[in-house]
Amino acid sequence: MEYTHKPVLLKECLDGLNVRPDGIYVDGTLGRAGHSLEIVKRLATGRLIAVDRDKAALDAAPARLEGYMNKVTLVRGNFGDLTNILHALGVGGVDGMLFDLGVSSPQLDDGSRGFSYLQDAPLDMRMDQSAPLTAGDVVNGWSQEELKRILWQYGEERYSGPIAAAIVREREKAPIETTGRLAELIRNAMPAKARREKQHPAKRSFQAIRIAVNDELGEVERLLSGALDVLNAGGRLAVISFHSLEDRLVKTAYADWAKGCTCPPDFPVCVCGRKPRVRLVGKRPITADEDEVNENPRARSAKLRVAEKL
Repeated sequence: MEYTHKPVLLKECLDGLNVRPDGIYVDGTLGRAGHSLEIVKRLATGRLIAVDRDKAALDAAPARLEGYMNKVTLVRGNFGDLTNILHALGVGGVDGMLFDLGVSSPQLDDGSRGFSYLQDAPLDMRMDQSAPLTAGDVVNGWSQEELKRILWQYGEERYSGPIAAAIVREREKAPIETTGRLAELIRNAMPAKARREKQHPAKRSFQAIRIAVNDELGEVERLLSGALDVLNAGGRLAVISFHSLEDRLVKTAYADWAKGCTCPPDFPVCVCGRKPRVRLVGKRPITADEDEVNENPRARSAKLRVAEKL
């Protein structure tokens, strides 16, 4: 595969991380190593720990990071297990962490992985191809109510009911095995006006199934529950999200960490003793400018939030 990849919000991420030449940094979503390459270029005696659950990403990394691998540790794993990963490496704390959430460009570009509704392929959608659960398992094995729930909750699909019902009716005749068949089934289950919308009729449903297969929101929750414990004072956590469900988790966690005293306003003195744990770097999420969106449409929905540990 030709690696012509433009990492999202690259300059903004590097500014947000404020990379020190002697620091230890984590890229928890290696992907095509676009962010990793620019981080490691700024290191002298420092180290980059690059994590990905996808073996293909790790196999491609040495070529992408050629000349810098003496400063890089590659780890196959889920970023939700970050605390355990660092403990296994003997790393007590890091100076910055970057997470580019969601599906990576190589996974979308490789039609055989089953992430795309535009290419016909087996229903897979696993970011880690050694994981047991596939999109085919979800589509053919989960109950109608559970399908309806994930389509609504993870895809915000307003026609989740009719789509779930259509999937169950169809799979009773024969298993639904390909992305093309599923996409057409979703399209036909929607009213005509919905099929005429600008975005592909299957986009939201495919997102929902992918999130369920990879437990993406659960991974983000696990990451956020332990991230500050492994971040050194003055270190920064930068997270790029691509849809509202992820961003809501990140925004809520950041706001909670930045909150100080929680005593009622009429208390004369603080008795809770709570202190802010982070300083928010910027009051609003950072988004791509028009030039980047024109050059890289994937950046259109990206939101970067940065917090510095106090």
